[in-house]
Amino acid sequence: MIDAHTCPLCRHTKCDPYYRDKHRAYFQCSECQLVFVPTGYHLSPELEKAEYDKHENQLEEPGYLTFLSRMYEPIHRAVKPGSSGLDFGCGPAPALANKLNQLGHKVNTYDLFYRPETSVLQHKYDFITCTEVIEHLASPVVQFEQMLEMLKPGGLLGIMTKLVIDKERFASWHYKNDQTHISFFSRTTFEFLAHRFKLDLEFVGQDVMLFTKGQ
Repeated sequence: MIDAHTCPLCRHTKCDPYYRDKHRAYFQCSECQLVFVPTGYHLSPELEKAEYDKHENQLEEPGYLTFLSRMYEPIHRAVKPGSSGLDFGCGPAPALANKLNQLGHKVNTYDLFYRPETSVLQHKYDFITCTEVIEHLASPVVQFEQMLEMLKPGGLLGIMTKLVIDKERFASWHYKNDQTHISFFSRTTFEFLAHRFKLDLEFVGQDVMLFTKGQ
């Protein structure tokens, strides 16, 4: 049996079959409601990066910037001018960090594959963005806790990812078909995280979550 009994987010040990397609099986945690792909189906790091290398996003591409505006606009409104930030999982073209820098903030970048300089992970930040990243993580609680640790008291964590609605819509959901997507969150899952880590949570639009760390 492929390891599917322990949730990679909350470590709960009751996880039930949720869906299966021709490529993978999906399980759901009965505690936090995370839907996840067991590790036996995960791509190797080499195959994973090969998929990311196919992305053709550019720093100043208008369509990509419009997509990212769902993150940078609420972040910019919420933080003070000249705030320090980190774009966690920025990818090969850190357009989000570039835009926030243009808006007057001071944003570092980190990406496991493209900008693996770990010194930026030793700093404290006013805000952290994690855009279309958390669905790729095999143990998302590890990176979630890491990002919270890097936030200053009162700091803001912005996460963007598509949300699971229900099993019926999951069956035809294009988002699950990306083989690098292995962790799927719902509003309930993010509410669980907010409660567990004592964070304030705001849902912005359909796919942006803003967490505020306590003072």
